[in-house]
Amino acid sequence: MQSLRKMLITVAVLGAGAGVGSALFVIVTPRGQRKQEMLKEMPLQDPLSRDEVARTKQLVMDVLQEAATTQENVTWRKNWILGGKGGKSA
Repeated sequence: MQSLRKMLITVAVLGAGAGVGSALFVIVTPRGQRKQEMLKEMPLQDPLSRDEVARTKQLVMDVLQEAATTQENVTWRKNWILGGKGGKSA
């Protein structure tokens, strides 16, 4: 009988904790309109930022592609964006 009582108390405590956690989650989670406002405020939502990120990614991919096709150690370049002819930095 004692173990049954302990088990019921444990289940009640765990259930109460889960209920409180669920209630807090529902309270804290933003609703539809607030969620849309938050998405608009996020970085990279304006076209200028997206274009800049896309250009940066393309430059990095170009450098990686060039590094894969050449025997030169491109990490020693002073300005690796411009390509070869940068000279050695050390």
